Amino acid sequence: MTDLVGLLGFLLPVGIVLLLFLSGVRIVNEYQNGVVFRLGRYVGLKRAGFRWLIPFVERMVIIDLRTVARDVPPQDVITRDNVSVKVSAVVYFRVIHADKAVLQVEDYLYATSQLAQTTLRAILGQAELDQLLSDRERINREIQRVLDAHTDPWGIKVSNVEVKHIDLPPEMQRAIARQAEAERERRAKIIAAEGEHQAAEKLAMAADVLSRNPATLQLRYLQTLVEITTGGNHTILPIPLDILRAVGAMHGSAEQREEQNDESVESNLVQ
Repeated sequence: MTDLVGLLGFLLPVGIVLLLFLSGVRIVNEYQNGVVFRLGRYVGLKRAGFRWLIPFVERMVIIDLRTVARDVPPQDVITRDNVSVKVSAVVYFRVIHADKAVLQVEDYLYATSQLAQTTLRAILGQAELDQLLSDRERINREIQRVLDAHTDPWGIKVSNVEVKHIDLPPEMQRAIARQAEAERERRAKIIAAEGEHQAAEKLAMAADVLSRNPATLQLRYLQTLVEITTGGNHTILPIPLDILRAVGAMHGSAEQREEQNDESVESNLVQ
């Protein structure tokens, strides 16, 4: 009996010490940091691995150092040109100083989310609708820069901000569609005009080449007749080009004589 009491008297203190030791054991993962407080005072950081704290004296707050992606809820924004839109975004950030994330802000996740919402409304309110739709990369960089500057005292690094969706009013969507249609019609007309201009230049060059040798014009005339006859049943009466030139010359001389007669009549009336 005495031996049993002695054994219990030995095992009880050992068990209490073992329980106290185990109660102070902490395991910190590679992607975490532990912020240690001793009697309410900050005493340092615990890195990844096996860590032991003084039971009932020290307390450790685990902070995740991995990148966090947070959705920014859709925000009602009025642009600089007075267009009401609803914009949603996503923010990517991570904690780089675990002690600041605990000591400088109550809840760094909630604070960063709220700051992202207000910054999104402020930055987009300074841009026009066309800039918001076409210059999204610059707007993303501006929001990221402002957020990073405001969260730096909290030990947080904002790595990226992406505007995900822009919800336009139906009447604005119709206006943009009409504008895009008008732009496409303008481009089509410009392309057609450029094609006519190039075709006219090529025809002028071809006419200049053909005029240097009358035989080439005769060959082109015959080739055109062949192309017409291959398209179906046609009856064609080929007329030599010499006859056409003679008729043209006669017509030109007749017009010239008429002009001379008109001039003589006018001169007689004046006299």
